[in-house]
Amino acid sequence: MGKTLFDKIWDAHVVQNVEDGPTQLYIDRLYAHEVTSPQAFDTLRDKNIKVFRPDHVVAMPDHNTPSDQQEVIHDPVGRKQVETLKANCEEFGIKHFAMGTKDNGIIHVVGPEKALSLPGMTIVCGDSHTSTHGAVGAIAMGIGTSEVAQVLASQCILQSKPKTMRINIEGTLPKGTTAKDVALYIMAQMTTSGATGYAVEYAGAAVRNMSMEGRLTLSNLSIEMGSRAGLIAPDETTFAYLKGREYAPKGEAWDKAVAEWRKLYSDADAVFDKEVTYRAEDIAPRITYGTNPGAGIAIDECIPTLEKIPEADRAQFLSMLEYMQFEPGQKLEGVPVDYCFLGACTNGRIEDFRAFASVVKGKKKADNVVAWLVPGSWLVRQQIIDEGIDKILEEAGFELRLPSCSSCLAMNPDKVPAGKLSISTSNRNFVGRQGPGARTILASPLVVAASAITGVVTDPRK
Repeated sequence: MGKTLFDKIWDAHVVQNVEDGPTQLYIDRLYAHEVTSPQAFDTLRDKNIKVFRPDHVVAMPDHNTPSDQQEVIHDPVGRKQVETLKANCEEFGIKHFAMGTKDNGIIHVVGPEKALSLPGMTIVCGDSHTSTHGAVGAIAMGIGTSEVAQVLASQCILQSKPKTMRINIEGTLPKGTTAKDVALYIMAQMTTSGATGYAVEYAGAAVRNMSMEGRLTLSNLSIEMGSRAGLIAPDETTFAYLKGREYAPKGEAWDKAVAEWRKLYSDADAVFDKEVTYRAEDIAPRITYGTNPGAGIAIDECIPTLEKIPEADRAQFLSMLEYMQFEPGQKLEGVPVDYCFLGACTNGRIEDFRAFASVVKGKKKADNVVAWLVPGSWLVRQQIIDEGIDKILEEAGFELRLPSCSSCLAMNPDKVPAGKLSISTSNRNFVGRQGPGARTILASPLVVAASAITGVVTDPRK
């Protein structure tokens, strides 16, 4: 029997199988940010252990980083976390991309764009959206703080092997439909727990035709349906994206690496524990209406009526709508929005800013909208300037901010006030995610751009 892509990478990294226990898995790359790493470094300090392979670890602050200025972090807790990360990196000899430097940004944007994440790798970080890096053809998983300490100390981790699932998206995506819409569609079909216990491989014509940025968006949202990891087989799109980047192999080493990466695919006779297929033509631009990413609809549809919700789920459904100030059966197209956010490790890449600019060019931002446009890295920000996108945004009334996780989560100054409605390219619409009492609609850069111009939830196709 053939092997799946996941099995090939996993098996190549097994150090030992613990009898009646987990697998000891070798880790190629550990990413660390300021929120989940301090306790892990304390564990090493308490046990008088050094970092085993510091050259395999890369750290940067992103969650607490302000997007309006980066001279100082005014919040004392956030400031201490960022300062502690810097001190830990200095003490243990770890590569640190400091706030405000050209190498900094959101860790899940910087890793792939610098080719620190490569096909065939095992990658971990104390952050659930580590699944993003699977888009290059790697096993990438979010881990807990105690597991971060394991990797720092041994470059290994104890993990139970998940089951495998393949999600095929066949056909051609309609105009106006993006990778973000594909991810939101899958979650609505499978629910936010539909892939729990699985590692998901995305395949099919629509996935093969996605840009690298689109694939990163799709893999990023794998965790939102419970998946342990999400990955995509590397191909010519992957190789073209990685070639020449800062940490990519060079010269003869590049050719050798690509020759090995070409072997990273699921064999024709590989059997997955579960396999599902969706039609790309069925996927329209989407928005969420509830407080989890799976509670979503096509932008021109209505929120489900109570009769369409199973009786056991109705109390939760009504509770979501009460928080969001929506009604069963309501159409959200045309509902006024207060905040628009473009950014996050989901949609903070250059392609996302190009898409946003294509909608707002020659138009003006609605007066009632506060807009935060936040690149995922300093490299992305420089690309925006080099391509003149910043001028298009400025002429339309938008301000280009500094790289940060920003309004994805309420850990920095970019908080949405209580009761206000935000339409956001981020990954989570949980209660209070963008600020205490804030309400969040998740959408693609195209939908957010159209809504920022009109001041109401707007279908970009119109």
